Amino acid sequence: MRYFLAAKSLPEAELLLAMLYALEGGKALRAFLVIESARLHGQGFDAAEQAALAVECIHAYSLIHDDLPCMDDDDLRRGKPTVHRKWSEHTAVLAGDALQAKGFELLASEEMPNALELLRGLAQASGHAGMVGGQMMDIAAETSAVPLDLAQIEAVQRGKTGALIRWSATAGAVMAGANSAGLETYGDRLGLAFQIADDILDVEGNAAETGKAVGKDEDAGKATFVSLLGLDAAKRQAANLVEEACDALSSYQDDAECLREAARFVISRRK
Repeated sequence: MRYFLAAKSLPEAELLLAMLYALEGGKALRAFLVIESARLHGQGFDAAEQAALAVECIHAYSLIHDDLPCMDDDDLRRGKPTVHRKWSEHTAVLAGDALQAKGFELLASEEMPNALELLRGLAQASGHAGMVGGQMMDIAAETSAVPLDLAQIEAVQRGKTGALIRWSATAGAVMAGANSAGLETYGDRLGLAFQIADDILDVEGNAAETGKAVGKDEDAGKATFVSLLGLDAAKRQAANLVEEACDALSSYQDDAECLREAARFVISRRK
């Protein structure tokens, strides 16, 4: 709460509650990646925490909007009613808008190391060439007469899911003005592995564990890593991607073991 100003009116208080509600729960993977990559590069925890919250704000905004009736029309997120179900559609839209603005506000600080590069990178990862562009391609595919092939699905997910993960993994190097190539590769492979794991959970998981609806992709006839590769091959592909992600951290030696464990967790999780 210390990063959020107190509300000055009842409507503003309701908006703030919806914003904080959207931030609650979840794996906080992106925040973890920011903090770990900052630690690897000797960056202070206060700045790392602020950058971590920034990307979680952007991620939460994207989930709020993704759940709306005009998008995926979901009733459940992180085991709770989605924001538009708990409040209203207009509250959900505005809470998402406010979280997006908050994310950039958190980075635009005089104390944030290399703030301009962090801001530019997050804007690119969030926008038409990143997360939002990937979402647009994903929605377009739902009404396309021709299902996506594997290369096209990878392109969608490198934007929709992967862009924020890559930004998070490289944030510490950017803060330090260091080479981020290894972390870029790590984040890229991790993002794809994460999405494959999501596709697997949509087939094998249940709503009680995942905290969201399952089976939606198959019901919609949507092309996924699982539908194209098959379940076993998708699991092998995810494992190979995790191995590549871990290998990309070789220059950090044992200091990056937490990041390697995070990659392994991504494909073993049940939610």
